[in-house]
Amino acid sequence: MTALLAGATGLIGRELARHWTGPGPLHLLVRREQPASAPLHRVHVVDFTALPPLPQADWAFCCLGTTIKAAGSQAAFRAVDHDAVLAFARAAQQAGVTRLAVVSALGASPASTTFYNRVKGEMEAALQTLGLERLVIARPSLLAGDRGSLGQAARPAERLALMLTVPLRPLIPKAWRPIDAAVVARALLRAVRQGAPGVQVLESAALQELGGPG
Repeated sequence: MTALLAGATGLIGRELARHWTGPGPLHLLVRREQPASAPLHRVHVVDFTALPPLPQADWAFCCLGTTIKAAGSQAAFRAVDHDAVLAFARAAQQAGVTRLAVVSALGASPASTTFYNRVKGEMEAALQTLGLERLVIARPSLLAGDRGSLGQAARPAERLALMLTVPLRPLIPKAWRPIDAAVVARALLRAVRQGAPGVQVLESAALQELGGPG
């Protein structure tokens, strides 16, 4: 299998690239030049607002995402978390991709009164109109991972929430428990490889189960 990965420099994207075992290459689409970190990696610098024809592939993984604070405005946030995701999915489909996995968010819904969750829900709905053979939608809860090593801006509220939940972790239901980025990555890889045709929405509890070690 050959695959495309958008969002390779984020928490989940980094782990997904690290867990890729092929047998074909994994094409990493990035905004800035970076070295390939594994023999099966192929790096392509692209502009997500004007994607070129993508390499032929069987599967695609989309881990694109930002925050309203980092983006600077609601419009800029939507341009990444909705428009760029949809543009990548369409370009991947034109490159032969039949199976796509995308990272959304807990509580995503087109009917949500929260702007963030509404944009995520609208993105999910738009992807479902593309007619892909298989679409996997992941809705993880609070992500755990080393953002500092990625050069990402600190998220004090997120860091505080993670610290406060550590002693309570066994008591928190899996649906709400913080989830490690590596767990989400493993779940996405397994879901795309093993699942039957159709749309599958993986809430955070299901991601915890599917993405466990082993």
